[in-house]
Amino acid sequence: MSLILLNINKHISLSPEEQQLFLSKTEVHHFKAKTILLNSGQVCKHSYFVNSGTLRSFNINDNIVEHVLSFACEGWWISDMYSLISQKPGNLFIEVLEDAEVVLLSKENQEQLYIEIPKFERFFRILTENSLVANQQRLMDSLSLSAEERFEKFCEKYPTLTQKIPQKQIASYIGVTPEFFSKMKSRLLRNQ
Repeated sequence: MSLILLNINKHISLSPEEQQLFLSKTEVHHFKAKTILLNSGQVCKHSYFVNSGTLRSFNINDNIVEHVLSFACEGWWISDMYSLISQKPGNLFIEVLEDAEVVLLSKENQEQLYIEIPKFERFFRILTENSLVANQQRLMDSLSLSAEERFEKFCEKYPTLTQKIPQKQIASYIGVTPEFFSKMKSRLLRNQ
């Protein structure tokens, strides 16, 4: 069974016919590192499921500073939720960080699934709720935890990424400058 079907099976059960119908509404693409799947200002038309590789969503502010919102590793979904749901231009970029195989599900096909296989409404509701909970927790963490504690949580959430992605992206995700992150990491390594 493919990785995306295993992911779906965590929340809903599909018959073999429903699995085939779902797969017929998706597209599998291979992308090279540094490929931009979505630009800020575009309307997000897909949800992306990562079969292999790593993606990230980020924003660039008026001072040309990147703010990493999320990473998606193997078995994770990623999208610009605001834009996908509202079908208005979003403010996120989605970038491939390392060569990746990604399953694309269009907004249109997702809506068709809700009609043809109603239990997909439950599946995507669960994904949306989990995303909301994770984003609220991340916001609370940024307000109440130290940079070291936020880095510790990052390592727990993304255990394979610390060796794969640039340190400046980790710094951006936890909300510190690359210089501060470098000093903090050196201090943490000395204290081990």
